[in-house]
Order: sequence, then structure tokens, then C-alpha cells
Amino acid sequence: MWSFRILSILKVTKFTGLLLRSSNRKIVKSFITPLLLFSSLALPELFSHYPENFERPLTKIALGSCNRQNLPQPIWPVIHKTQPDLWIWSGDCVYVDSPNETVISRKFDLQYKNANYKDFRKAIPIVGTWDDHDFGENNSGKWFQSKSITQSKFLDFLDEPVDSPRRQQKGVYTSYTFGPIGKQVKILLLDNRYHASIPGPDGDILGDSQWDWLEDEFDESKAQVHLLVSGTQILHEEHRYEKWSNFPHSRNRLLKLIKESQTPGAILISGDRHIHEIAVKDDSETPYPLYEVTSSGLTHSYSSFPGEPNKYRMGKVFSEKGFGMIEIDWAKPKALISLQIRDERNEVKREVTIPLDELAKP
Repeated sequence: MWSFRILSILKVTKFTGLLLRSSNRKIVKSFITPLLLFSSLALPELFSHYPENFERPLTKIALGSCNRQNLPQPIWPVIHKTQPDLWIWSGDCVYVDSPNETVISRKFDLQYKNANYKDFRKAIPIVGTWDDHDFGENNSGKWFQSKSITQSKFLDFLDEPVDSPRRQQKGVYTSYTFGPIGKQVKILLLDNRYHASIPGPDGDILGDSQWDWLEDEFDESKAQVHLLVSGTQILHEEHRYEKWSNFPHSRNRLLKLIKESQTPGAILISGDRHIHEIAVKDDSETPYPLYEVTSSGLTHSYSSFPGEPNKYRMGKVFSEKGFGMIEIDWAKPKALISLQIRDERNEVKREVTIPLDELAKP
């Protein structure tokens, strides 16, 4: 049962509002004028599900991307029935594609109030990062002029606390650590848009401040599993679309950072492509087999996908609508991680199971 106490009256631009904090967690809520309370996405609802319990170990993590707010969304009840501990957005949760603040608000609001998604977010904790369409412009980067507006609306959409550091910084990158020592999962949400330059040999996809943050996160982490979430694919080198390989210096820097920091249990998560696949890179550039789960296509997919080479792909591409799932069995003498692609009926279409101790430098 939710209960709140009033912390203070504050001024937000020309509006007066209340700061509320839940009695059982340090989650701050901001409500601005009674008139707007139930009509604006910018005002988180009482039943919103920003993560609260960071002590419980994660055993089931659902994930996905590419969700058009104006299309039917029957997949949310399917994912809900799997009872994941957490949902991760890996980009394109909404197709904003506009610099106009009114349009941006309206499109985020439409998704936020979608009946199936509303039931889902009332029950399942949600975190996430963006890609180009929820950032605001197709294939865009640091030159997009309305990025500060979309950052604010995106964080409102996620019910991000008003005192969150994400609301003070430039970019939506952040991390969360779940579980007790020995069963910890750290989720690193990368922002591959806000500071991204034009692609090229010397282009940078993260920006100096985000690189510094990421290095610190690796250095300070005690987690056994590290999920790195990017809107675009990291391992793929061969297709002609957006990917980290279009920023070879940044991609090499990330792989080098994972290897030299001796970060255990690193797994990559991405979206963008309107297809689903599992890939692995195991060579001199990686400290151990480095897996990537690409899950893209919640409301629409590239069902006529003709195929493309990917030397890191395991098995075949799944090109229908679906979502990703990561299951961790901590109860085994040696913990196991299952990387899965599921269709819109919750049937497992692709799966790879890995002993956790194989994702560590020998």
C-alpha cells in the first residue's frame, strides 16, 4: 500500500507543486497543480513503478525496443504473465521524431497511458535508455536542438525521481545495482545519442563525461553480472545501418575497457534493428566470450528480413515481433545465465545458456 507525506512546497517555473516521498522508499514525486495532476505525463502517478527493491537478486529480466505508441500493443500482457523482476527499455520506446515540445509530450503521453502498458508498469519495475526515435530524430546525435526537452520528457515517462542525477546531467546514462553481494547485477544504461558526433574513424558515440562515468562504474563495481545497454548494436560490423562499428574508435575503446578492467559477467543488450539475434565475440579483443542480445520489435518488425552476414551471430535471426529475456539461476552450484529471444506468444525462439564462471577472465 502506498503512503506519502508532504515534504515541501516548491516552485516549478510558473507552477506551484508538492514534493512527495513514499514512506517505504526514498522515491520523490512531484505534482504540479491539481488541474494538471491527472492530465499530464510530466506528473508521475502514485502507482508508478520506478524500481524500489534493490536488495532482491534478479532472476528474470525482460527487455525490448522499437515500440510505436500508435500501434496495437498486445504483447504487454504476455510479458506481464512471465512476471519478470525488471523490464529494460533498450531504445525507441516511443517514436517522437519531432523537435516540437507539444508533439513530444503528446507522443510520450499516448504511450504512457496505453491500457496494456499502464497495467504492465503498475506491476513491473522499469528502467531504460533511449535510441534515436525517442531521442527525437532519426539517426540523430548531439546536434539535435531539442535534446534537453526530450531528455526531460523521457525521464518523466520513466517516472524518474525529481531529485535524480539524471535530471541534472546532460544525457540519460545511469546505472543500477540489484541484489546482495555475490548475486549482484549491475545495469549500465548507455546514452548513444546525446553526445554522439557524426560517425567516422575518429567519431565519438559517448562523449568525455560519459566515458569518465563508465570507467568509474567499472572500477567501483562489485557485481557478478554487468548488463551494458545500448540503443544500437555493439558487436555487429557488417550491416550498413547504425552501429558502434560506425564509430570504430569508440567501439575499440569500449571493448578495451571491458577487457582491461577485468569486469566479470559483461553482457551487451541492444535494440534498433526490428529483428532479434544473439551474437558472441570471443577473440583477442575480449577477456572472455562477450555476448550481445539484440531484441527489437515490440509493435512492429522486419518480418520480410532477407538476411545479412554477421560473423558473430549464433544461429539465425528471428524477425517477428517479440522481446528478450535474461534468466539467472543463482541456486545452482555454479550460476547459469540464459539469454533468450521470445515471440509475442512467449515461445522461446532462440536461447543460449552460459555458466556464469565462463564470463570471467581466467
